[in-house]
Amino acid sequence: MIRRLKVGDFRQYQKIITSEDIKKFGELTGDMNQAHFDETYCAKTIFKKPIVHGMLVGSLFSKIFGLDLPGEGTIYCGQSLKFLKPIYPDMVLTVKATIKEIILEKNRVIFTTEIFNEMNECMLTGEAILMPRKEDDHEETHK
Repeated sequence: MIRRLKVGDFRQYQKIITSEDIKKFGELTGDMNQAHFDETYCAKTIFKKPIVHGMLVGSLFSKIFGLDLPGEGTIYCGQSLKFLKPIYPDMVLTVKATIKEIILEKNRVIFTTEIFNEMNECMLTGEAILMPRKEDDHEETHK
């Protein structure tokens, strides 16, 4: 699996996070912070309106890693996130992951992770470390 990857390979997709998604995430995690739900409270903050949970936005890379690149069987080992600008409900986001480094001897792939808004401004950046499924792991399950 890892031998098929190349530095510079990337995947991206677009996503809109709705108010309903934010409500579900808040309920799931227990994070019902007013910064995500209360219009009156938020009007007094630097954001002026409710913002999306940072970790909800950060979780969007999981779709790429688990299904596309590297794909099925991949294990997430680590993720750094730097939130550059607030993300609001109903923004059109482009979620992008690009291979930065491949460490064959440790079976690890390091990705640059980025999220852009509809004006192509980088809203979030970071790095992910992944362990792709080994070729023989897949073969063992089909014997």
